[in-house]
Amino acid sequence: MAARATLHCLTGCAIGEILGMVIGTALGWGNMPTMALAIVLAFFFGYTLTLRSVLRSGVDFRTAFRIALAADTLSIAVMELIDNGVIVLWPGAMDATLSDVLFWGALAISLAVAFVVTTPVNKWMIGRGKGHAVVHRYHH
Repeated sequence: MAARATLHCLTGCAIGEILGMVIGTALGWGNMPTMALAIVLAFFFGYTLTLRSVLRSGVDFRTAFRIALAADTLSIAVMELIDNGVIVLWPGAMDATLSDVLFWGALAISLAVAFVVTTPVNKWMIGRGKGHAVVHRYHH
């Protein structure tokens, strides 16, 4: 269950990270504004995926939004910290462009490392009835 919850968060984070980096890079933004956009979009898409599944169960938007915040905030935050930390520490990754293998390789590896680190966080939260354990109640 923890791995599935982490994969769910990873999907939203990856969509946001890639979209943010593509937009920022295409617009010629610097590293920090591009990274900030990628992080904001990672949270947005991570929450959106959870919201979508909870809303399908018939819960009102306000309740679904609170559930998404409670379920995903720690997971996405850890994932973003690890993912972006790997990118920052990887020599040359911050300056790689969309056409560089380094850009895509570093991004893929950073997301994989984030998955490995975040899975125990989700396991810990689920074991305490928090995180995706709360969302699981709304899945049919």
